[in-house]
Amino acid sequence: MAHSQTQNGDTDTHLLVVDDDDRIRDLLKRFLGKSGFRVSTAENALEARKLMSILTFDLLVLDVMMPGEDGFALTKALREVDNVPIILLTARGEAGDRIQGLSLGADDYLAKPFEPEELVLRIKSILKRQATRPRQHKIRFGTYLFDIDRQILENAGQRLHLTTGETALLTTLSNRAGQPVSRQALADQIKAKSERAVDVQITRLRRKLETNPATPVFLITVRNRGYCLQAEPIDE
Repeated sequence: MAHSQTQNGDTDTHLLVVDDDDRIRDLLKRFLGKSGFRVSTAENALEARKLMSILTFDLLVLDVMMPGEDGFALTKALREVDNVPIILLTARGEAGDRIQGLSLGADDYLAKPFEPEELVLRIKSILKRQATRPRQHKIRFGTYLFDIDRQILENAGQRLHLTTGETALLTTLSNRAGQPVSRQALADQIKAKSERAVDVQITRLRRKLETNPATPVFLITVRNRGYCLQAEPIDE
């Protein structure tokens, strides 16, 4: 069972620790909390996904060797739809495992056993790098403007109505604008029951966004890879 309680520190930085070892979860929650972070924990990938569907995290600390969906698989899936920083923890310190984790999109890799102080330093280093990267809150495609944070879509200054599902889909694609996102990743992110349900949502959204939905120019299909929103971030 996931524990969504947070521990207030000196900052608003919110971390998610995912590890099937109760002792490690509790240790990291206490130590990271004392180091000034807000901390939530989950015992597996499923519980982590549930928390991520309702909360926003600044960084994830993932154990690799978990039952069910392991840390490698979760990292790969998250990178389809999210750029949240990820540190992998594992008892396997071989170079091949480190390379695999980093190649899947992890930002750092720490082998067990480790000193909690080292984890804190690595977290702070990653967050410092992240702070120098300007986040894009709005994107533009054609005459459309989508505010990702407020989840508001406008066309030539006029606000358009989107359903909850359409908003979730557009938000996910906007966060990865210009990059293909797999149908399965979209289904996971918008809580669709199947990939077919994603196709239906895409068709509906195209009817609202495209002049000719049969030949889309914004919300395009990338063969064998999924869907892609052709949009440009707005510098503010």
